[in-house]
Amino acid sequence: MGKRVLVTGAASGLGLQIAVRFARSGAKVLLADIDETAGEKAREEVARHGEAAFRRLDVTDPGAWAEAVAWCEREWGGLDVLVNNAGVAAAGEFEQISPEDWDWIVKINLLGPVWGSRAVAGLFKRQRSGHIVNVASLAGLMNLPGMASYNVTKAGVVSLSETLRHELAPYGIKTTVVCPAFFATNLADRMRSTDPFFTELTGKFMRGSKTTAAEVADAVWGAVRQGRFLLVVPFDARRTYLAKKHLPAVVDVFVARGWARARASLARGKTAASG
Repeated sequence: MGKRVLVTGAASGLGLQIAVRFARSGAKVLLADIDETAGEKAREEVARHGEAAFRRLDVTDPGAWAEAVAWCEREWGGLDVLVNNAGVAAAGEFEQISPEDWDWIVKINLLGPVWGSRAVAGLFKRQRSGHIVNVASLAGLMNLPGMASYNVTKAGVVSLSETLRHELAPYGIKTTVVCPAFFATNLADRMRSTDPFFTELTGKFMRGSKTTAAEVADAVWGAVRQGRFLLVVPFDARRTYLAKKHLPAVVDVFVARGWARARASLARGKTAASG
């Protein structure tokens, strides 16, 4: 188990819980987030469980990544685990998603893990050890309608992770990609949507989930400890993924039915708004 851990998006939600879980295991944790006020409060919470520091980090800035990794080398003598957790949510009908919203989500959800992984690759190679954890989503495996930009970025993270898994393995570097289904978190707070329907639906799924961020964090910690590559959580999500993999025609029927119901709800909402 790594003793020096950097977690992005660590000021709240899953990132905070991952930081807490690693601190509880005895690791030194660097919490990184763009929100300095929330980040400092999160650091105080994590510090109750172990050694913790906070650093402001814009994951879309390669230069900021280089400085963060340099801090780890200077202060800790290296880094053992990078958790690329920072991410945002978006939903909507494909043709309604603006170029600006595509640019926003790609920079954070996809290029964030790209720049983070790139920043640590050289250090990990020199160390002949290290573990990259990329938080994707079940959305990146299922590719459901109404979520094009989110699906694309999360599928890209899965692809990036599998590439790094093989490319970096000869240097003793491990890779894990995390694909959770909906769970209780604050992801919807910054969500961009082409219609309030999608925001409301996402919130409903998150509120209805019995899975907590702490439970997902426990699973992430376990995957790193075991050196597991693909982590799909919770159990229902694994069942859904296996159904998509082995019974795609059956899953397609359910997806089509669900999208038909969603389109009907969208149509009713638009009719009510115009009336």
